[in-house]
Amino acid sequence: MADTPTTATRPSLWHPRHWPTFAWLALAVLGARLPWTLQRAIGRGIGWLALHLARSRRHAAEVNIRLCFPEQDAAWRQRLLRDSFDALGVGIFEFARAWWGSIDPIRPQVEVEGLEHLQALKAQGRGVLLVSGHFMTLEMCGRLLCDHAPLAGMYRRYRNPVMEWAVKRGRLRYAAAMFANEDIRATVRHLKKGGFLWYAPDQDMRGKDSVFVPFFGMPASTITATHQFARLTGCAVVPYFHRREGGRYLLKIAAPLPDFPTEDAVADTARVNTAIEAMVREAPDQYLWIHRRFKRQPEGRSRFYARGG
Repeated sequence: MADTPTTATRPSLWHPRHWPTFAWLALAVLGARLPWTLQRAIGRGIGWLALHLARSRRHAAEVNIRLCFPEQDAAWRQRLLRDSFDALGVGIFEFARAWWGSIDPIRPQVEVEGLEHLQALKAQGRGVLLVSGHFMTLEMCGRLLCDHAPLAGMYRRYRNPVMEWAVKRGRLRYAAAMFANEDIRATVRHLKKGGFLWYAPDQDMRGKDSVFVPFFGMPASTITATHQFARLTGCAVVPYFHRREGGRYLLKIAAPLPDFPTEDAVADTARVNTAIEAMVREAPDQYLWIHRRFKRQPEGRSRFYARGG
C-alpha cells in the first residue's frame, strides 16, 4: 500500500531531539510562502554562497562538467558551474513551494507538450513509467504535471524521521502515491493497475542490478530498474523532460520508447541513459551536477573526485 499523509504523525516525532529539525522546517515553510520573484533572488544568493562554501560539492560538479563536456573550453564550463549553482539555490525554493506552498501564481506560466501520449496510454489502461533525470526543477514540475495526470513517485527514505514525515506529507498533497525505493511490490502493483509513476534512474546506486553503460561517453553505473519494471508490468516507458525558463516552466512528454523492453537489460538501460543525456543537453545548468555520478568505474572506484584527480 502507498503511504498516506497520516502514517508518520506519531508522538515520538515530538521528542526534544527533533526540535531543531522542526525549527528548520518552520523556516522552510515560511520560505515556501514568499513571492516567487523574491524566492528566485534569494535562491541565487544561496547558490552563490554554496558555490564558494560547499567545496567538496563544487569539486564534484567541476569534475562532472569536465568529464561530460570535454569539447568545451574552460570559460564555458566555468559559466555552466556558476549557472548550475544558481539553479541549485533556486531549486531549494522550488522544492519548498512544491511541498508546502501554493503554485497558483505559477500555473499560468506553464507550458505542457505531449499530454496526448499520456491520454492515449490512459485510455489503453496501460501503466506509464515517466523517466526523467535529477534536475533541480523535478519537484516543482512533478507537482505541475499532477494538474494533468495522477502521478505517483519513488523516493529514497530520509534517515531523519521528521524529514521523512514532513516531505512525504508535503508530496502527498498532490501525488497519487509515494513509494520508497525498496517498495518494489507496491510499485509493480501500481504500474500493473495502469498507474503513472515518475522515476529518475540517473544516479549511482550500489546493488547487483546495476550495469555500466555510457552517459556522456563515460561508463556510468546505472540501475536496470527501468527495464525490470517494464518487463514485469508491461508499462510504457516515457521520457519526461522539464526546465525553467526565467519564471516559466516547460514540461515535455515524449512518445513511449518503441520496442521497450527487449531481452537485453544492458541495451535497454543504455537507451534510457541516452534519453536522459539528451534532456541534460537541453538544460545543462539545471542538472544536479554535485552528485558523484562516475564514482564507480568498471575497474573499481574511480579517482576522478580525488583532489587533483
